[in-house]
Amino acid sequence: TTAIGPPQSAHCHCFTRVLQGMIALSQARFPKGVTGRDLDSLARMPLWRDGMDYDHGTGHGVGAYLSVHEGPVGISRRAPLIPLQEGMILSNEPGYYREGAFGIRIENLIVTRKAPALPTADAQREMLDFETLTHVPIDRRLIDTALLAPSEKEWIDAYHATCAAQLEGQLSETAASWLRTATLPL
Repeated sequence: TTAIGPPQSAHCHCFTRVLQGMIALSQARFPKGVTGRDLDSLARMPLWRDGMDYDHGTGHGVGAYLSVHEGPVGISRRAPLIPLQEGMILSNEPGYYREGAFGIRIENLIVTRKAPALPTADAQREMLDFETLTHVPIDRRLIDTALLAPSEKEWIDAYHATCAAQLEGQLSETAASWLRTATLPL
């Protein structure tokens, strides 16, 4: 979602709640054997706290044959009970829609991978997490930083730093200048 015109506070509030859900799913660390249905509520929780929700699935498989909406996995209340496995690519796309007013969708692609070991953990189970594959800046004009936890701000700043590092050398000077502004730390 990119703002067209000056965003109002309601837009920023809802966008930030959607963003918090996308971040929560991006940062998920979970035991092998967990399904996308198990993780769906992570993306919805910030909206639920404010009495909001969305009617679409949070994510779907993305693969080589159908390109999008490729099963058998997904992240949704209706997703099949198929465990996520290393190498599975899914979308992470929570949203919010206010009929007749505006809509928000923040979408990245993520790949399931073996989670790095934690230095302080006595791991009892094999853990998985997600690596973000998409490198598109998040529209900072829509972020209400007062709603963010310090860890969420850190995630956004790190994500933007990765976007800048991945893209800058491939852009014209005009586009690179825009990218540097779009990815400034919060």
